[in-house]
Amino acid sequence: MKIILRILFTALAVLILAYFLPGVQLVKTESAIIVAVVLGLLRITVRPLLIFFTLPATIVTLGLFLFVINAIIILIADYFVDGFAVSGFWVALLFSILLSVLQSVLYSFLKNK
Repeated sequence: MKIILRILFTALAVLILAYFLPGVQLVKTESAIIVAVVLGLLRITVRPLLIFFTLPATIVTLGLFLFVINAIIILIADYFVDGFAVSGFWVALLFSILLSVLQSVLYSFLKNK
């Protein structure tokens, strides 16, 4: 049940950010749910591989290269999902940062009391 709520919260965050960020386009609201699922799958599969192969760059930049990896994940999701478009790398970087912040706020509602 918690994973479904996380997907829905991520889809809500994608909808909000697509509305406010000028470089992010979302054609249908159903695409937001697909983007949330694809982002979850990419974070499980591709992100650890990217972190492993870019470990020296991540260490040298004291972890700031992880923002670049998150932007790459957003661009890969843009490639796979029809109806979701990100205009460039810098927009994807800003989108990934704002998505992380918004997700942490929304996920705080899921914590057990």
